[in-house]
Amino acid sequence: MLRRHTNTTTAYIAPTERVSPCRSIAARNSQECKIIAPSTATVTSAYTIISGPLSECIRQVKEVQRGWVNYYRIANILCKLKDFDSWLRNRLRYCIWTDWKKPERKRKNLIRLGVDQNHAYSWSRTRMGGWAVAQSPILITTITLKRLAKRGYVSMLEHYVKVSPQFNEPLYTRPVRTVV
Repeated sequence: MLRRHTNTTTAYIAPTERVSPCRSIAARNSQECKIIAPSTATVTSAYTIISGPLSECIRQVKEVQRGWVNYYRIANILCKLKDFDSWLRNRLRYCIWTDWKKPERKRKNLIRLGVDQNHAYSWSRTRMGGWAVAQSPILITTITLKRLAKRGYVSMLEHYVKVSPQFNEPLYTRPVRTVV
């Protein structure tokens, strides 16, 4: 008999409904998020944003996204992609906020995005850090998903639904019996 060491913290017996084929173990494991986050973080780092326009950053993010989603498309990673998409949108908002740099430029850009002047003035001079601002209503209400999509951003969840075989297989249809 072959004896193998089993990691009891990660290995378990699951009902067949919860197990998806092939890469399900890798997708359920949080290791994939730990791997993809640094690769997108390097693309969206402050140094990269300063050196190039946001559209170039979004193009590079789309490349990384497509690769990872196509690799894990067989697995059931819907919930993880929702979490990762929200993180990535916040990361892009953070990059936009740091790109604006000075309070006066932040104020003018917030006014352009539809914020009234009093809120724009107070929000542009906030003492919160960039990451806190990206997750606050300051940028969530102004830099929406619709505006990011205009700039070329495609969420990983949309791409996953488009390429995943679970969502694209034809539905089973029973042949219709004609009664004569």
